[in-house]
Amino acid sequence: MKSEGEGPTAPPRPRLAGSTAQSGKGRSVLSKQPIGEGPSSVAPGRGGAGRGLSVARMAAAAATSGPGQRRVGFVGAGRMAEAIAQGLIRAGKVEAQHVLASAPTDRNLCHFQALGCQTTHSNQEVLRRCSLIFFATKPHILPAVLAEVAPVVTTEHILVSVAAGVSLSTLEELLPPATQVLRLSPNLPCVVQEGAMVMARGRHAGSSEAKLLQTLLEACGQCEEVPEAYVDIHTGISGSGVAFVCAFSEALAEGAVKMGMPCGLAHRIAAQTLLGTAKMLLQKGQHPAQLRTDVCTPGGTTIYGLHALEQGGLRAATMSAVEAATCRAKELSRK
Repeated sequence: MKSEGEGPTAPPRPRLAGSTAQSGKGRSVLSKQPIGEGPSSVAPGRGGAGRGLSVARMAAAAATSGPGQRRVGFVGAGRMAEAIAQGLIRAGKVEAQHVLASAPTDRNLCHFQALGCQTTHSNQEVLRRCSLIFFATKPHILPAVLAEVAPVVTTEHILVSVAAGVSLSTLEELLPPATQVLRLSPNLPCVVQEGAMVMARGRHAGSSEAKLLQTLLEACGQCEEVPEAYVDIHTGISGSGVAFVCAFSEALAEGAVKMGMPCGLAHRIAAQTLLGTAKMLLQKGQHPAQLRTDVCTPGGTTIYGLHALEQGGLRAATMSAVEAATCRAKELSRK
């Protein structure tokens, strides 16, 4: 079956080490009808007025269409990509049939197919079909993937990198001049639409592109625009912080188990305690120290427990964990 993502004069697609594999001599594998019409031709190269004119028209049309009609692409189909796609679809920001995801194999694409999305093994096809694209590959293969898709990137595309440790300057260096690039740092609770995300803009992405992304990602939780210097810190406090919170929740429950409570009940109560506390902090806008003080009574159970936590070094250990994770994120950014 011939791919509907290729025009009659489409050039051969480059095959680079680490780039997404093609299926059936470059033919795409779509779970449903293709998104829109494929371009008649895409001029190779990294610049010039002739580069992907039909792609530019497609992207402009997609950008001005209603929220449900917007075409969103994912290069990489792992858990984070699936979480973002799921949030957008469930909130009605994007229709499932207007989402196209690519990956080397069907192992992760099946999750997108289950959501009603379209899938392909061609990264370039995602760029040809969509105007807003999330790059959710492993950081070490992202440069090869960007080199692969660069010939079909236009100034109409909005490209969002989810890859940890890959700076905006690196992204812009690997893509054609004037490409609109943003860097997004999400976390796993995006799966349940309760993510904590930050994003940073590249040199050519304007406030309207940032606002568009922010509006879409509200479906996945909280998203704030920050200077890029904060992105690695976000990895330490929120990306890695999910594991830190889980470790505390587990310890909280095991303390109850030690005192005689059934394991399942203890874990449910611990998780609900974290959820309720987080909601109070967010809704009331209180500093955690104020809420902690409200719970404590002189000579009561809580102050005795807090004393035990201080003796165990909880506060210092947590601060060190965030520092260690942030420093590691910065190391990865320099590689």
